[in-house]
Amino acid sequence: MPEVKTSPCFLKPGSFNPERPLFVYLPGMDGTGKLLRTQIKNLETAFDLRCLAIPKDNLTSWEELTHLVLNLIAEELQQRRCRSVYLCGESFGGCLALQLALKVPEMFDRIILTNPATSLNHRSGLLWLAQWAHWLPEFFYELCLLPFLSFLSTLDNIAPDDRHALLEAIMSLPVRTVIWRATMLDAFKITPAQLRTFIQPVLVIAGGADKLWPSVLEAQGLVNYLPHAKMLALPESGHACLLETEVDLLKIIKEQGFLR
Repeated sequence: MPEVKTSPCFLKPGSFNPERPLFVYLPGMDGTGKLLRTQIKNLETAFDLRCLAIPKDNLTSWEELTHLVLNLIAEELQQRRCRSVYLCGESFGGCLALQLALKVPEMFDRIILTNPATSLNHRSGLLWLAQWAHWLPEFFYELCLLPFLSFLSTLDNIAPDDRHALLEAIMSLPVRTVIWRATMLDAFKITPAQLRTFIQPVLVIAGGADKLWPSVLEAQGLVNYLPHAKMLALPESGHACLLETEVDLLKIIKEQGFLR
């Protein structure tokens, strides 16, 4: 997949499948759009895949980012407006997915949230950690990322090549971008009243071994308010569960009766 250098864009992994539902993946705080890699082979048998990529120097607000992504999706639908759209947001991308669906609810048929960083039941400590990173020398900041991997993922569940891809994605972000996106997460707010307006079926996937975020508690909070939501807990999975070898997102979607 090509390097992203300008504004947010869609990467198009796998083959083109314009007759199939559009599946839009919204990445975590890394923003690379490349960490869906272990799921692509199976997902492309059922969907036409797009992965959002946010440039590493992009410092837009939630409102601006929402507007840009809605335009990207609208462009994809110009040729076939009638096809269904699946929105899949992971962590940071889960917050973005909710923003998109609040803005234009009729655009999306299904929403999948994986360890969404919504802070519905708690306030994030990421902002405090990110602000500390601002004062670290660059070489020391990079050294700190190595042990951070154990919080971000359950390493034993991820193949060596995928661990390397995860580390590479994290290290690609400048400190100021980490701070900005952590600030966005800290500022993200969605009310129970807003959640109750969702018209789409929503599947919330939570890693039971997530050390970075209380994902199970967040998922439980979300499904309490979303009218058409169900929750799936993966007891042995960490925050970056979509990279884990035993996690098959397409199989989950089918087993949960989520494939139209």
